[in-house]
Amino acid sequence: MTAPQPRSGDFSEDILSEFRLFLKAEKTLSDNSVQSYGMDLAKYLLFLKAEKKSWQNAREKDVVRFIHQQSQGGLSARSLARLISSLKSFYKFLILDGRAGTNPAVHLTSPKAWFSLPKFLTVKEVLALLRQPEADEIHGIRDRAMLEVMYAAGLRVSELVGLKKDDIHLQDSFVLCRGKGGKERIVPVGQAALDAVRKYLDEARPRLEKKSSEALFLTRRSGPFTRQGFWKMLRGHARAAHLNPKISPHVLRHSFATHLLERGADLRSVQLMLGHSQITTTQIYTHVSRERLRRVYDKFHPRA
Repeated sequence: MTAPQPRSGDFSEDILSEFRLFLKAEKTLSDNSVQSYGMDLAKYLLFLKAEKKSWQNAREKDVVRFIHQQSQGGLSARSLARLISSLKSFYKFLILDGRAGTNPAVHLTSPKAWFSLPKFLTVKEVLALLRQPEADEIHGIRDRAMLEVMYAAGLRVSELVGLKKDDIHLQDSFVLCRGKGGKERIVPVGQAALDAVRKYLDEARPRLEKKSSEALFLTRRSGPFTRQGFWKMLRGHARAAHLNPKISPHVLRHSFATHLLERGADLRSVQLMLGHSQITTTQIYTHVSRERLRRVYDKFHPRA
């Protein structure tokens, strides 16, 4: 069955009714499922109305903002999964019926994959954390550089402590990191982090390197950092900043992604920078050019 074409001046209630009809007749969902999907879509349409947008001109960033709003409102992972399914069905209905040419929900995945953001810091909290290390003491200079790089590039703690000196490209403003499975990716780095690393390389690292090491960040004993060592350091600075002392390194990674998405970055670019997609450095250049990643980063990262 094909839903009727919209009349001039149709309101959201019209498309909602037609969507329910599509679910019942085309997808043969139960009455309870039709009602649940309809409630989900009603929430979405109200959200768009508040944003002064409509289902005709909604874009991927609007869909992502809506999902994150619902997630931060306490919606369970199970309810988020159904909400995503509802939105996917809605846009499938629009495309099949010729009312939409693109699907802004096409990249939505299960809550487990990327919507599970249990904790993240506000921009103000991140700034408070970054101010804690002593700016004129070698360990403080190092700690500041590590925190800046982790937040600037959204690295996993294993990626951060595994960085080598040659992995940070100060002139070209990017870091080459090795993620899970040895996959490499290039991530842009903002000016604040670059300045912190330059200061560390000039003033702190030479005094920490008592024996030759390829590691970028060195401990008091001139060895590379461990995950546990960074975790301990992070919690100490978090406590000084009056943040939750149980903060984990992953919170900074979540903050990186959340802040970019909240400011309108497209999901695909953020996924590439996080390394969630199984891509190599070559695939980064193939699918999303380094120049595009740079533009996205400069436009949306609060400390670029």
